[in-house]
Amino acid sequence: MGDSYCSDCKRNTEVVFDHAAGDTVCSECGLVLESRSIDETSEWRTFADESGDHDPNRVGGPVNPLLGDVGLSTVISKGPNGSNGDSSLARLQNRGGDPERALVMAFKAIANMADRLSLVSTIKDRASEIYKRLEDQKCTRGRNLDALVAACIYIACRQEGKARTVKEICSIANGATKKEIGRAKEFIVKQLKVEMGDSMEMGTIHAGDYLRRFCSNIGMNHEEIKAVQETVKKSEEFDIRRSPISIAAAIIYMLTQLTDSKKPLRGLGITFFL
Repeated sequence: MGDSYCSDCKRNTEVVFDHAAGDTVCSECGLVLESRSIDETSEWRTFADESGDHDPNRVGGPVNPLLGDVGLSTVISKGPNGSNGDSSLARLQNRGGDPERALVMAFKAIANMADRLSLVSTIKDRASEIYKRLEDQKCTRGRNLDALVAACIYIACRQEGKARTVKEICSIANGATKKEIGRAKEFIVKQLKVEMGDSMEMGTIHAGDYLRRFCSNIGMNHEEIKAVQETVKKSEEFDIRRSPISIAAAIIYMLTQLTDSKKPLRGLGITFFL
C-alpha cells in the first residue's frame, strides 16, 4: 500500500501494488495507474536444492551458439559430499556420454587463458570459433589440446589487431612449448585455409602493434609514449631487418635512457618476453 495521485479521483489516494501483474491500482476507483512495472527489490529466494548449498545464482551460464545445444543442456547436480543426488539418473547420463564434452573443455581452456592475458571478449569468441571449425573437421584428436588452444588465441589476437608475442602466449599455455604452439599454428592455418580463405589471413605485424602495451607495462607517461610512437613511425622509413618486437623494445629502451626513469636492459627483456 502507498499513496499516489489518481487522475480519476483528482486527488492522492491509496494504491495497491499487484506484484504478479506488475500493476499499480487505485484502491478507491480501481483505475490502473501504472502497468507492467518492474520490481527492482531484492530477490531473497534461493534456487538451490535441498542439499544445504545456498547458491544465490538464479540462472545458468550464457548461451553459446558454437555448441549444438547452445549450452542449455541439463547436468545432474551433485548431492552432499560430492555424491549424485539421484544415482540412477547419473548413471544414465554417464552412459549416454556427452559428444561435445571435448569442445566444452576446449572453450573453458580458451576462456581461462584469455582471462590470464586480459584479452577482450571478441578475441575469446574468435579463438573459440577457430577451434570449433577444427573440431568440425575431426582433426583435433590425438593433438596437444593446450598447444591448439594457445595457437587459436595467438591467431585470434593477430586477426583482431591485438597481437601478442609467442612467448606471452607460451607463458599461459599450461606447459605447451613455443615450438609446439608454432607447429599448432601452422597446422591450424593449413587446415582452415581452404575453408575460410582470406579470413584466415593474419596480416603483417608492425612494431607499433606492441607499443601501447609495452609502454603501459613499464609505467611510461603520455609524453614518453608519444615520443616512442613518433620514433617508431620514423624507423619505418629505414630498412631494419629485425622482428617488430625487437624494434619496439629497442626504441623504448633507448628513450628510457634519455629520461630520468632509466630502465635496465635485462628488466625490459623480461617484461617484453624477449
